[in-house]
Order: sequence, then structure tokens, then C-alpha cells
Amino acid sequence: MKTDLLKALGLFDARVPRYTSYPPATVFSTAVDGEIQAHWMGTLDPATPVSVYVHIPFCERLCWFCACRTQGTQSLAPVERYLATLRTELALVAAHLPKGLRMGRLHWGGGTPTILLPDMIRTLAQVIFDVLPPAEPFEFSVEIDPTLVDCDKIDALADMGMTRASIGIQDFDPLVQGAIGRDQSFEATRDCVTLLRAAGISSLNADLVYGLPHQTADRMAATLDQVLSLAPERIALFGYAHVPHMAKRQKLIDEKVLPDDVARHALAMQAAARFIDAGFEAIGIDHFAQPGDSLARAAHSGHLRRNFQGYTNDTCPTLIGLGASAISQYPEGFVQNAAATPAYTDRIAAGILAGARGHAHTPDDRLRARVIEMIMCNFTVDLRRLSDEFGPLAETLAPAHDRLCAQFAPVIARSADMITLDPEGHTLARLLARIYDAHDGVQAIYSQAS
Repeated sequence: MKTDLLKALGLFDARVPRYTSYPPATVFSTAVDGEIQAHWMGTLDPATPVSVYVHIPFCERLCWFCACRTQGTQSLAPVERYLATLRTELALVAAHLPKGLRMGRLHWGGGTPTILLPDMIRTLAQVIFDVLPPAEPFEFSVEIDPTLVDCDKIDALADMGMTRASIGIQDFDPLVQGAIGRDQSFEATRDCVTLLRAAGISSLNADLVYGLPHQTADRMAATLDQVLSLAPERIALFGYAHVPHMAKRQKLIDEKVLPDDVARHALAMQAAARFIDAGFEAIGIDHFAQPGDSLARAAHSGHLRRNFQGYTNDTCPTLIGLGASAISQYPEGFVQNAAATPAYTDRIAAGILAGARGHAHTPDDRLRARVIEMIMCNFTVDLRRLSDEFGPLAETLAPAHDRLCAQFAPVIARSADMITLDPEGHTLARLLARIYDAHDGVQAIYSQAS
């Protein structure tokens, strides 16, 4: 699509949520706390598996571009104390869960989960399995830092059932890496991939970031070639969110060498075209998968979903978050654990669940969340399905449908049952989703839509 039209439709001016959840976390309040969290846990159906996310907030190095809840450490002592707190949290959670509940998905994120030593990896995994035994089928994914992993750690993860590794790359160019405080050679990453393949890990995801300082078309092209040589099954291509008011370490990044909105969009389009030429299928707005990958199959079958980790084929209706700042998703709403590690630790030490804020869904929230997920996953609004699922309540969105079709008329096709975003306008999906966001007036600063 021509840049002029994208500009006219507001892409390069918009600052909007990523819509990995609805409502976004900026809407969360202390009205939802550990007591409500306990009640929602107790009402889970033991016949339906849940997903589990474990947050490991520690890093040996703090990359300047990262806005995640992390903290640096040069010692394993705080990591060991944190793991002890996680074990206590799991015991508290177990006391509220119905008997017989099982786990369909497990994901370790961070921070740097591979900061854990092999014995720590095995112990943590076993404690989780003791509380929530794996269901069939079961998937276990882990975020991997190639500079902080070795054969023994990978073997420990594989022994405990890891099925997918998500490898942080961002960019291989040394100038770009120097500008974001992340030194990671292609050789170290390639060696990590070799170890993972040797351990039997058949699903690899590569995480890249566009919009970083000093990124150019030529530098991006070189990185893309190197990434593709690693033969990942999936690629996630995220836009850098420059939010130094939230992530203080981003103040170390020189804003003068960041690509502008038009340039960063061009980088994203360049990468997308290269991946598609290499045989990947585009999944949603920022993921790519090999045709045989389960994520691509989910996209074709209509089972693609979006959650706090991005796009997924996870069909579990509940996500239980463990650790500082982790977010849980229940049918009734969201709960986020206390964000700062000391606050999280204090709650667990006091014998109470770590939930500190969240949001209880209203029927209107559920309706709007469904529409936003349709847009973000399928680039459509299925009017008939909304009517089937929500009955008369679906009709309350008629003004939003009309507004959407009027505001984005050049890229919208509408029929009696379907509103469809033209493929060339897929990059506008977050702007379309905002039309249905009833909480859009919340005072927050979001990342660029481009």
C-alpha cells in the first residue's frame, strides 16, 4: 500500500495498544486482587486444562531496548531466593485450585529463564508438574538467550519436556547491537541452535525487532539472511516501542538515530516480504510460520488466538501467571501479580496470593474482546458469528461497525455478514481494533502503530 494512503489513514501518527489483551493492562485496577484471584481459581473446571506462564525477571545484562519487568544480577543468590518464593507461590495456588486440574501449556519467559542452572531448571519444572501435571497434548516453551545457555542447560530443559525454544535475536548488526546494549554474535546464536536441534527440539522461534537505532535496509537485509540460515519454524517481528518514561534504561538509546515512523514501517515490510519469499506464511500482524507449523495450521483452521505472549494456537481458556508481574487470564477477567519483585515476595511471604490488580470482564468487554481478536488474528469482523455468540448484545456495536467502515473505507469491504480488511491494509489492524476499544480514553502512552 502506498505510504501516502497509510499516512492519510493515520498509521504514522497513531499510538495505540498492542491488543495482546482486551482491555489492555493500562485499565487494570486494584479492585481485582488476590481474594478475587482465589475465587476465580476455585471455579475452574478440572476437566479443562490450563496454560501456565512463569516469569523469571533476572538478566545478567539489561538490554537497553527492553521494556519488560526485569532486573540485573551478577550473582545467583537473588535468583535462588526468587525460586524459593515461586515454590511457595505454587503451594498457595495449589490450595485454591480444584483437584485433578492439568496443564496443557507451559511457558517460561523473562528476563532470562536460561540464567537458571541445570539443577534449578529441573527443580522448578518438577515443582510445577507436581501441582499441575501435564495434559495430553502438552507443550513447553522457553525463552532462550544464546549468550547465556550451554549444553547442560539445554539438556535439562529437554529432559523436563521442552518442546519449543524462542530465541532472542533482535538484530545481528554490530552497530545496532552496540546502540541497544546487546552483544550477541551470529556464531553464538548458530551454536545455540545447533545444541537445541541436537537435543531434539524441533520447533524454534526467532524473535526480531524493527525500528531499532541505526537500522537501515542494507543492515536489515543482512540480518534477515542470517536469521533464515538458522531455519527457524517461526519468526516474531516486533516493532521497537520507545517508551523511556516507562523503561528508564531506554534513556541510554540515542533517539536521533532511531528510524522515523515511515522508515520503520519500510523495515517491517522489507522483513515481511523476505520471509514470505522464503516460504513462510504471515500470521497476524507480526508473526511468520512455516506452512506445516502448528501456528500456521491454527490460522487456516480459525483457531489462532492472541494473548500476552503474542499469537498462539493455545486453546486453553485459562492462563495462570506465576512470578512477579505475571498476568493471569481467567474466564472472568485478568489478574496481575505485584509487579516489583520485593512487593511480590512480600505478598507470598505473608501467605497471600500475589494478585495486586486486574480487571473483571463485563459482557460488553467480552463482546469487544472477541471483535478485537477477530481483527488482530483474521483481519475480519464476522457479524454472523458475533450474533450467534452474543445474541442481541452484538447489535450494540452497530455504530462502531459504521464508524470503522467510514473511517477506513479505502481498505474495507463490507457484506451483510462480514467486514474484511484488505490484505494491503493489514498493518492498520491495531487502528481498527481501537475503534472497538471502550477504554480508549484511559490516559496512557502507547507505542507506534507503524
